[in-house]
Amino acid sequence: MAFLIVESAPELGPPSGTKLELGDGIKLGRHPACHTVLRLDAVSREHAEIRRDNGKYVICDLASRNGTYVNDQRLPSNEPHQLSPGDRVSICDVVLTFHDDQAPPPSGAHLLSSGSSLSGPAITTPAAQGAIMVDDEESSSNSTIMSKLDVSSGSTGVQVSASPEVKLAALAEIMQSLGKAVALDDVLPQVLRGLFKIFVQADRGFIVLKQEDGSLVPRFCENRRGEDDTIRISKTIVKQVIESKEAILSADAASDQRFEMSQSIADFRIRSMMCAPLLNSDGEAIGVLQIDTLDQRKRFAAEDLEVLASVAVQAGIAINNAQLHEAAMKQQVMDRDLELAHEVQRSFLPNSRPQFPDYEFYDYYEPANKVGGDYYDYIPLTDGRLAVIVADVVGHGVAAALLMAKLSAEARFNLARVDSPSTAITLLNDSISHLQVDRFVTLIMVVLDPVAHELTLVNAGHMCPIIRRQSGAIDEPGDDEGGPPVGVIEGFGYEQLTIPIAPGETVVLYTDGLNESMKDDQLYGIERIREHVRADENIHTMGAKLIDDIRAFVGDNPQDDDMCLVAFRRKS
Repeated sequence: MAFLIVESAPELGPPSGTKLELGDGIKLGRHPACHTVLRLDAVSREHAEIRRDNGKYVICDLASRNGTYVNDQRLPSNEPHQLSPGDRVSICDVVLTFHDDQAPPPSGAHLLSSGSSLSGPAITTPAAQGAIMVDDEESSSNSTIMSKLDVSSGSTGVQVSASPEVKLAALAEIMQSLGKAVALDDVLPQVLRGLFKIFVQADRGFIVLKQEDGSLVPRFCENRRGEDDTIRISKTIVKQVIESKEAILSADAASDQRFEMSQSIADFRIRSMMCAPLLNSDGEAIGVLQIDTLDQRKRFAAEDLEVLASVAVQAGIAINNAQLHEAAMKQQVMDRDLELAHEVQRSFLPNSRPQFPDYEFYDYYEPANKVGGDYYDYIPLTDGRLAVIVADVVGHGVAAALLMAKLSAEARFNLARVDSPSTAITLLNDSISHLQVDRFVTLIMVVLDPVAHELTLVNAGHMCPIIRRQSGAIDEPGDDEGGPPVGVIEGFGYEQLTIPIAPGETVVLYTDGLNESMKDDQLYGIERIREHVRADENIHTMGAKLIDDIRAFVGDNPQDDDMCLVAFRRKS
């Protein structure tokens, strides 16, 4: 299997060492629908694509703004270039190396299958069993801490040479284990068990991690005595270490004035303890590592604190890497779920356009995310008429898509029950209102009679259709007959309007993702849509030019809303 390895990337890009499996191919860009998302402003929404071609992999620049480079040579847009093992691919500040299936990945590479997003929040995992955080009242008296060590300075003056050989061996074992661990459940036990080999006087040890909301959660604890009692952890000590980013040593914590109000220390007769901050690669405190002893004769010394601080520095980086790895894995699972939801949603949309001798149709649909809330459908009626529906569920994402699926089923059901379009929408409104969800749907339905050449309109809080008449004039009928969005007022009775459609006339239905497309602080606007409809062109040409113009207007700005366009024209 061929893959890419991230060699270098800016701070907001994917971490170096990330491995990207290519499979049958991947698309790279800033858009959430890309297989591999690069959240960098300089990267285009759809920047480049790598695909398998006759057993070889080729890369193609997708007309990106800043270009795609292979071995420092810029690729021509939309022209495939065959990749060879060792080729360096540069997309803005992200540098990747291409490997074939015989080339081994570099040590420590994080495996991400295609379809993953290369950034995301750290994963919150359950707290350690048998450990709780205790709120202790902090004393305002002067500290009698025996020793402090500033970990945030990144000093390399840790004097491990003063430790016995057994400590050095255990320390080396910890460092080696941390280099291999990629999951928190692997990292945390290895750190504490290694420390128990170094500090034979230690009775207890635990690791507390700071969550996204600022709360402190014990993630792993070790008790040499094997007691089943719950370990109570003092927030007094943990908060001080996190805030100061200093490792602290107390020779007799039970009599230390700094912690004289800490009930957990008094209850468990802690005689000596060491606590060091865990820092991520940005120098931010993400937790603490603490060990303590109940034996007054086996106190920790200043050189012990230096060893603990050294371990904490490496452990903090390893924990941070494990959190990023778990976040990437969670994102990968989420992307798979979204891809499945996308396929399900697509199944509710038409897979072909209507075929009538006197009419031609065009449609376009693009969700802002992998799943969206816009909806369109062609629903044949029993008397030969065709209901054309365009709707927009407020919001987008999975919740909007689920309501869209319900809307689709209810619309078809009610149109099969009654002949009147307005009655069908009235029944649809009642069904959606009964759901009691905090969402509503704007909807426009046009029922086309291809024999009488008439249009029957029902508008539920949506933009009016844009119709180009034979004279070239633009008409937007149905505003006076329009009602509120579906799902807002239960029992509301909708009205309908019937108008003729003459040869050569065009009808355009759309969602606000088109007219509200943004460039800086400027909207694309309905008037630009009218200008394209006003042009007397083939329906497919008109639709394609309108979408291309919106894309050119937006440029590399992200798409904030779903876009849906349906147009049809009576042939001349």
